[in-house]
Amino acid sequence: MITHNARRPDIAQELIVRAARANEHWSRLVRGQLSDTEIGGGRRADFANAEVLRHITDAHGWPGWALVGEAGASAAWRIALRADNQPRYQRHAERLLYRAVLLGEASVRQWAHLHDRCDLQRGAAQVYGTQYRNGLSGPEREPVWNSGVLDSRRAEVGLSPAATALENLRRRLAADSEVGDSTLELVGMA
Repeated sequence: MITHNARRPDIAQELIVRAARANEHWSRLVRGQLSDTEIGGGRRADFANAEVLRHITDAHGWPGWALVGEAGASAAWRIALRADNQPRYQRHAERLLYRAVLLGEASVRQWAHLHDRCDLQRGAAQVYGTQYRNGLSGPEREPVWNSGVLDSRRAEVGLSPAATALENLRRRLAADSEVGDSTLELVGMA
């Protein structure tokens, strides 16, 4: 990925801090380690984070690499990915991220993840197979559109084959549970 100096380190820092706080919540949520009260608090935090991102995108467009650097752009993506309680804004963020990709200011892999998340939110099957749910034997891929050519679509956006990604995710989750790591979540770069 291209490294840029952030023009707005203040915005980058805000996004990074918010995404980092949300990482812990989402990691514990995936593992079923939260009470109903904590789940509600996380939803409120996701809503507030999305509102901050909305103000940033209203003022600057998608916060790409030049504006906030790689870490800030990645944090913005994570916030948008978690804006499930604001599906209209999440879809708007997906379109802004796509434009940033076309301008060379954002990751096409991150866009694919957000695109899939938006598709699932509106009841459609995902295109790139990046989204998972907890199943009886661990993570399971959410429904995929035209799964026969999934790996071709994944390759077009720089993602590894679907079976490899799922196996890697299962290994990471197993390794993390052995050492008690609570920083991984299912929406990682699968």
